[in-house]
Amino acid sequence: MSSQAAAPPPLRAEDLYDLPDDGRRYELVRGELRSMPPAGFRHGLVCTNVIASLGTFVTEHGLGAVVSNDTGFILERDPDTLRGPDIAFVALDRLPEDQSGFPELAPDLVVEVVSPNDRIQDVIEKARQYLDAGVRLVWVVDPRSRTATVHRPDGGTVLIGDAALDGEDVLPGFRLPLPELFS
Repeated sequence: MSSQAAAPPPLRAEDLYDLPDDGRRYELVRGELRSMPPAGFRHGLVCTNVIASLGTFVTEHGLGAVVSNDTGFILERDPDTLRGPDIAFVALDRLPEDQSGFPELAPDLVVEVVSPNDRIQDVIEKARQYLDAGVRLVWVVDPRSRTATVHRPDGGTVLIGDAALDGEDVLPGFRLPLPELFS
């Protein structure tokens, strides 16, 4: 007879509503809770630059909604994965009717800004997970190296220098030069 206690069941996305408010953000990856420590000033500045540009473009063209990292998206069920990308865009025709909880959908575009405490393999795992869930375009922006990596289902591209993030077929006509991200 084994004296080991049974492992607790995996958490569900809805269990996050019952967590005590300890000032931290959490994500859920295949039922396992992951703490997201605060990211720092430069991270926030880059996120704001992207949100300002992307939000203006989306609003002016009536394309949908841009949301910040406080929004969790359920990407998988049983076990649940709930991610809160730094920035996400959801096209108008895909916006959830009930906007009070975590939408069970993959955004059309996700932006992750690399934090000083991020491990690169974790960021790559997130990008792959987003694509596997149906996200059409993922931008990983790295303030330290002043680069951006564009991830698509068919591969990726690293942007440097004066290159620009391009909305491609997700947000046709949208362009954001890298120097504007890091100013």
